[in-house]
Amino acid sequence: MNDEPVAATETEERGARHRFDRIYRVLRTRICLLDYRPGQRLREEDLAEEFGVSRTPVRRVLVKLEAEGLLRSVHGVGTIVTDIDVDELAQVYQLRVALAELIGNLAPVEPEADTIAAFRTLLARCEALTHDPDPREFARINMDFFHLLNSLTANEPLREISERLYYQTTRIWLKTASRLSRYEQMLLDEIRIFQREVADIVAAIEIGDLGAVGHIRRSHISMSFIRLRHEAGR
Repeated sequence: MNDEPVAATETEERGARHRFDRIYRVLRTRICLLDYRPGQRLREEDLAEEFGVSRTPVRRVLVKLEAEGLLRSVHGVGTIVTDIDVDELAQVYQLRVALAELIGNLAPVEPEADTIAAFRTLLARCEALTHDPDPREFARINMDFFHLLNSLTANEPLREISERLYYQTTRIWLKTASRLSRYEQMLLDEIRIFQREVADIVAAIEIGDLGAVGHIRRSHISMSFIRLRHEAGR
């Protein structure tokens, strides 16, 4: 008899956590894909209605996204999507570069067969994208790739910090590139560069060299930021 209320409470907590995580991931992805543009207002009541929940979990999600720099509260206006600028993200990119090498050094996780298969699938998606470039699919592949890479370390602080920094910077490419006259060519160039990164990392993983994975990732993040600053300054 005494176990039933406890079990019910645990089930409710799991359900609440699942709802929170689901809403959080969906909203974060929308922000990063520019479905929610910089400056756009997000209304708690609208989101609560969309997800079929009360405003409480929505409010908690918005608070977390604000803490991560993706949203901000404006007095008299509400919660709006933050704007992004390449130069303002310079220090974030520098930290991402420094942390990239740690993937293969701090509590590395030897990838199992299904993880290696997932990396190979991502590489195939990249190759298909070179024939049919699509910016949203490119962004989604990039996100999936990041999370796979993050699974190669069991160091939780490293995983959490890396994820937070990644999502602070990931939408800058879509925003910058979409304003350029050479957008289509830039998209194809970036897809090809990313494909090479994925291919090199897959090769390193297949031979079990996780240290090389970190070095490859570090180089590509650094070069990506340099290219972005160059394009933004044109």
